[in-house]
Amino acid sequence: MENATEISLFILRGLTDNVELQIILFFLFLAIYFFTLMGNLGLIVVVISNSQLHNPMYYFLGVLSFIDACFSTIITPKMLIDFMSEEKVISFLGCATQMFLAVSCGTTECFLLAAMAYDRYVAIYNPLLYAVNMSPRVYMSLIIASYTGGIIHASIHTGATSSLSFCGSNEIKHFFCDIPPLLAISCSDTRMNELLLFIFVSSIEIVTILIIIISYSFILFAILKMHSAEGRQKVFSTCGSHLTGVSIYYGTILFMYMRPSSSYALEHDMIVSTFYAIVIPMLNPIIYSLRNKDVKQAMRRYLVKKLMATQ
Repeated sequence: MENATEISLFILRGLTDNVELQIILFFLFLAIYFFTLMGNLGLIVVVISNSQLHNPMYYFLGVLSFIDACFSTIITPKMLIDFMSEEKVISFLGCATQMFLAVSCGTTECFLLAAMAYDRYVAIYNPLLYAVNMSPRVYMSLIIASYTGGIIHASIHTGATSSLSFCGSNEIKHFFCDIPPLLAISCSDTRMNELLLFIFVSSIEIVTILIIIISYSFILFAILKMHSAEGRQKVFSTCGSHLTGVSIYYGTILFMYMRPSSSYALEHDMIVSTFYAIVIPMLNPIIYSLRNKDVKQAMRRYLVKKLMATQ
């Protein structure tokens, strides 16, 4: 951030200035962070340790859990520290790093959700060719492409935001360094940044949502051809959890980023940001495991095995 020498530190306003409420929120978000790590890392361990889950669907789920654990770790610990600190400061480099990592994780998750929809289409529409069409080369390429897309997208916005000047207020009306609140306090012309944000976010959202819609259209045709009620129920349980996660995540992302910074509202945006950056990473293991019979059975076997080993 070479052009922003006027200000060396940012102040994160956080969720509230009320000291008593900050203490309550500290323990609330500490519990959420604990359950997020336990849920996502536990799901990764179950996928790795159970040979029956060694297929692309659960590899994607394991990568999603890793992204969610990272996403929460990028944001929550700093927020917890700020709850107990009088000076809620973050350096330029720390702010740029947090923004880069958060955008990388958020974008990677978008691409990964689209890849998971494609994987379900391949598995359900033509199950006999699933092992061929979703070979290790294919699903590893999809995972690597998701990470690459996330890193490139984050690099563009981090570079564009770093070129701005921050010579007025250094108070970020947020609990972490995100793009819209940074644009809102810049004293530079941010129209190009807003245009870049709109173009890239809308393009990523449109492409990934189209992949999801097309994949599920073919899945619907395959379901209508099924004669087995048990087969339909299994498809609905698997795809229903994915659609639930997609709807929640994409809805919050669209609300947060696809609008000008002039409409930035502290109260509404922080609620939405809290939901997609902190709550959704906690909910995903629940969404993807409770409605999945294979994962529940694998978790049960893993827990029984661990309990027997301790006796």
